[in-house]
Amino acid sequence: MTTQTTDPPATNLWKAFSVIAAALFLNNTVALMLAPLLVGIADDFDTSVAVTGQLAAVTFFSWAIFAPLVGPFSDSFGRRLVALTGLGLMGVCILVAAFAPNFIVLMALLIGTGLGGAMIPPNSMAAISEAVPPEHKGRAIGAAQGTMQSAAVIGVPVVAVLANIADWRLPFLVVGGLLLATFVCSWLWYPKGSATEPRPFSYLSRFKELGSVSVFRIGMLANFSQRIAFYAVIGYLAAYLIDTYKISVGETALPLAVVGAGAVTGSLWGGMIAGHRRRLGFVTGSVLIGGALTLIVFAISPSIWTTVAIAFGAVLVLSIGWPVFITFATDVAGPSRATSIGMMGASNRMGGFVGSAMGGAFLAIGGFSAIGVFCMAAVGVSASVMGLVLREPDEAFA
Repeated sequence: MTTQTTDPPATNLWKAFSVIAAALFLNNTVALMLAPLLVGIADDFDTSVAVTGQLAAVTFFSWAIFAPLVGPFSDSFGRRLVALTGLGLMGVCILVAAFAPNFIVLMALLIGTGLGGAMIPPNSMAAISEAVPPEHKGRAIGAAQGTMQSAAVIGVPVVAVLANIADWRLPFLVVGGLLLATFVCSWLWYPKGSATEPRPFSYLSRFKELGSVSVFRIGMLANFSQRIAFYAVIGYLAAYLIDTYKISVGETALPLAVVGAGAVTGSLWGGMIAGHRRRLGFVTGSVLIGGALTLIVFAISPSIWTTVAIAFGAVLVLSIGWPVFITFATDVAGPSRATSIGMMGASNRMGGFVGSAMGGAFLAIGGFSAIGVFCMAAVGVSASVMGLVLREPDEAFA
């Protein structure tokens, strides 16, 4: 007990935010790391990129299934237990995946990764939303999302470089080791929370309460459809660059870093408008622009850096909506913040599942240009839902 009181509160808070930031960064690195590895995995297991793309799909699917299920545990038993469980499970699965002897074993381990990874974002966002004043919540969530999206700027390019040095297995070894190191730091630094007010474990009632809120259900649908486009362009861009411009995996590192910077910038912009009364209108316009840019990315083949610049713009505007919808979820959640963020996170990862799975199907049927058409259709659904049906909750700006 004395060790918790020796450090100043500001130092404790800095340590807590450091491990939360590291967990979010590595979590999203895992979610995105398959993109530059698809070609190498396909060659190793003698299959196609369209098939290996389904590895991302099953990871996102398990993520989407488990993300809402862990929320009530976090809301009832505290953030620390869920954070440690998620980091430990994800770290072990990623590390073991480096030694996967075949495609099926790799897929099974990535399903386990999705289970562990599903615990981290909703748990972390709930912890952050409780630690900052309400008027700063949108910006704090935007900053956290920017930290997550920096995985696309730093994590994914590093994965590409590591794969170029050895093969696709080396990035799994490195990322798995970093996850377990973060687990140790979290064991030491993650806040233990208050033990004076135990919260009742009300599992199904939390889902029923949120499920009865119509604007929350509609918000999940709008978020789901636009995240389909985001993950489709992120998931297949590296393979597109390799196929179209005949570059190596290592040479995709810099283009992917540039495109990833768009995701960081978009998340930060989203955080800035998350508390604005016209936030849904801003997001509606941004996703339509993003869909049009994605269509252009996969439809034409100018110079590689022109393609990268267009992809940067597409990813930037497609990233604006995510922190807005996270803030939107906490506005209607009451005491069930982790549950609401988990459910919204499920729509996010389900978008990743559909984007990866259907993106691979469209790739097999019509080539890369068909992926662009698919993305445009997805954002069209999202914009229609937001423009015609979705309305702000009454309590959002009370």
